[in-house]
Amino acid sequence: MRLRALAILWLAGLCALAGPVSAQDAEQPALLVADRVTVENQSRLVAEGNVEALHDGTRLEATRIVYDQDTDALSIEGPLRITEPGGDVLVADRADLDQDFENGLLRGARLVLDEQLQLASVEAQRVGGRYTALSKVAVTSCQVCGPNQTPLWQIRARRVVHDEEEQQIYFDGAQFRVLDVPIAYLPRLRIPDPTLERARGFLTPSIRTSTLLGFGIKTPYFIPLGPSRDMTLTPYLSPVTRTLELRYRQAFRYGDLEILSAASSDTLENDGRAYLFAEGSFDLPRRFKLEFDLETTSDEAYLSDYDYSSKDRLDSEIALTRTTPLSFFGTELIHYQTLRDDERNATQPTIVIHSEYEQRFPDLWGGELRLGGVTQGHYRYSDLNVDSNDADDVVDGRDVARATLEASWRRRWTLQGGLRAGVAGHLWADRFEIRQDATSDRHASQLTPAVEVELRWPWTRVGGDGGRTLIEPLFQTAWIGGDRPNIPNDESTRVEFDEGNLIDISRFPAADRRERGRVSAMGLRWQHSDPFGWTAGMTVGRVWREDADPAFTRSSGLDDEDSDLLLAGHLATADGLAFTARGLLDEEDGTFNKAAARATWTNRIVDLGASYILVARDPGENRDSATSEWSFDGGYDLPGDWSGEAEGRYDLVDDRFARAGLGLTYENECVSARFTVSRRFASSTNLEPSTDFGLTVALKGFSTGGSAKEYRRTCN
Repeated sequence: MRLRALAILWLAGLCALAGPVSAQDAEQPALLVADRVTVENQSRLVAEGNVEALHDGTRLEATRIVYDQDTDALSIEGPLRITEPGGDVLVADRADLDQDFENGLLRGARLVLDEQLQLASVEAQRVGGRYTALSKVAVTSCQVCGPNQTPLWQIRARRVVHDEEEQQIYFDGAQFRVLDVPIAYLPRLRIPDPTLERARGFLTPSIRTSTLLGFGIKTPYFIPLGPSRDMTLTPYLSPVTRTLELRYRQAFRYGDLEILSAASSDTLENDGRAYLFAEGSFDLPRRFKLEFDLETTSDEAYLSDYDYSSKDRLDSEIALTRTTPLSFFGTELIHYQTLRDDERNATQPTIVIHSEYEQRFPDLWGGELRLGGVTQGHYRYSDLNVDSNDADDVVDGRDVARATLEASWRRRWTLQGGLRAGVAGHLWADRFEIRQDATSDRHASQLTPAVEVELRWPWTRVGGDGGRTLIEPLFQTAWIGGDRPNIPNDESTRVEFDEGNLIDISRFPAADRRERGRVSAMGLRWQHSDPFGWTAGMTVGRVWREDADPAFTRSSGLDDEDSDLLLAGHLATADGLAFTARGLLDEEDGTFNKAAARATWTNRIVDLGASYILVARDPGENRDSATSEWSFDGGYDLPGDWSGEAEGRYDLVDDRFARAGLGLTYENECVSARFTVSRRFASSTNLEPSTDFGLTVALKGFSTGGSAKEYRRTCN
């Protein structure tokens, strides 16, 4: 039978040798467990066989430990293993340490940091419990399963010092090798260890080759500015450009701020080029929330040339909102900057101010009363009061201000047989002020009453297998009074008719246009949920009105007395397949005026998606040709450590690709490499077609390269 001996403190178990124990030592006892413990010459403690020692959170495992009281030193025979409280592991053949494991010399040592980075050396020296100095070192995060196996990459160094307190690794005479082939030599090198999350220094560089900008390299430099702020500066150099990119982030107690910017001097433009994006969000007292974003650029093509953004209209906004269970308040100021070659900022609604408030009063007269108001205004820089020879038919300098007050009361009942009935009354009061428009009145007011009745009859069924089905006929009829004043349509220029507003009092998005007269809508909704994991749904609907409304455009599907037939549906299966579609079918000619569809397939190894959109030609929306486009995106886990991805957009009207891209990634426990290629087929006169190639290689195991834990392999 194996005898296990237990000693509290290094000598507390040998009272005859240790003598009295100080109070300080008693507060931090050491624990020793071994198969055999013997005492030699009244001053040497010898522990043998499956020895484990624990002191102040540090665990030591060895074959034999000899403690000499006279020298206060430990002589340890291995193989030995020291595990730090933070998870770092030091393995060696033998060691001579002090009793706190803080100072000493280890032979044949290997240090493993955060279960990721391995530092193998001939010997290691522990100094002050903070530094571990290793000589003749090989460093890698790649899994090495045998003595003759060559890691994918390694850093050979004459000397390496790991500073546990600063979480830094210092190299002297470092040589970087790939498959044991020397690639680069650095006399001095400092790299943060994998436990450090935010360290000043260079991040993973990337290479970009562009037909516009040539071959270039980006070298990000990260600068922490305290526990809640940091900044990243990224020089981007190529034969065509000299660019400095900036990212600034700051976290506040009740919000956050991020700034993205860049400044360039290149041969594409004679003047300097720059952009600035900033956004922030802050929680204020009394449930108020302040949000803002700033977007500006020096020229129309800069964001596209450098692939910073694909937006063709920039919006800068500051907004203040407050939401409670019974009320909502919001106000915002927006500034738009167009980058489209067929638009001018002077003739677009550049500055927009919008405020709204709504208060709900439930359980009033058996229903719910809602009171609210909206103010809206937009400003154009142009002073022309007519339309010039530009691409649109809008008055160039028109400025509009609007104020709306609204009151509504609504109530619902459940009738016999499960029929749901609802009634609502509305009253809107609108005031418009219009400047610099020779085609409309300067002032206009309107008072619009409306009443509506709604019926819903949900039928539900539960099948024998547990499947649930819902069939719900929908019907609404409404009357909207008043006459439309002679005011321009500046807010309701684009109308979307879908299942969300099929049963609605008005399908215009703003008060400068309201539906008038008698309007009715009918629809049918079907939903099914299957116990085997698939769900499906479909909505069919149509709107009828007393007279056709010329404010509706053809592509809205509402321009006639009888609207287009609304068709919408979705399907999702348990194996990750999902499909959604929506369309407006013109039954007279059997074509769709507007349609959109999206299909996705997602599982453990594949993530694919494809979309289709169609919008008919519509001069009423300044669209001289139809829009018909396919787009696709997806990723696939290839065998081994490879994965691929692709994306693209194809214009069916022009019969050409608008954009296409491919990506290939190799990732294992010690390296992440990503190669991308993209092609932009620009059609705008202020954009040039371009092809971009990108390459990024990151060494894992350091804080700058990402974690090596998720891809850790096992040796057979």
